[in-house]
Amino acid sequence: MKIVNMLNDINSFIDNNTMSLIMFSTDTCSACVDLTPKIEELVKQYPKLETIKVDMNELTEAAGEYSIFTIPTILLYIDGKETIRKGRFISIEDLDVNISRYYEMVFN
Repeated sequence: MKIVNMLNDINSFIDNNTMSLIMFSTDTCSACVDLTPKIEELVKQYPKLETIKVDMNELTEAAGEYSIFTIPTILLYIDGKETIRKGRFISIEDLDVNISRYYEMVFN
C-alpha cells in the first residue's frame, strides 16, 4: 500500500479516484501492524479500488482534517464522498461485505 505524507496528496487521491480506501495508522500501533497485511490482501479482490496508507506520526494534521480520533481507521470514498468509516476494532469480514456491496453498485 502506498504511503502518503501530505494532505494535498490525500485530497488529490480522493478526488482522482472513483473508489478509494485510506488507512490511517502508525508503525507503533500493534493493531495497525496486524491489520495492514489483511487489508492489502482484501483489496486484491477489488482491482478498481485504489488504496493508500497515512502514517499519523508523519502527518498529524490529517487527524483534524479527516476527524480521525482513533487508529487504525479505514475510510472508503466513492466519487469524493465518504461512504464507510471503520475505526479501532475493524472486522475484515464486515469490511469486505461493505466494500463488495458498494463495489458492485459502482462498477457493475
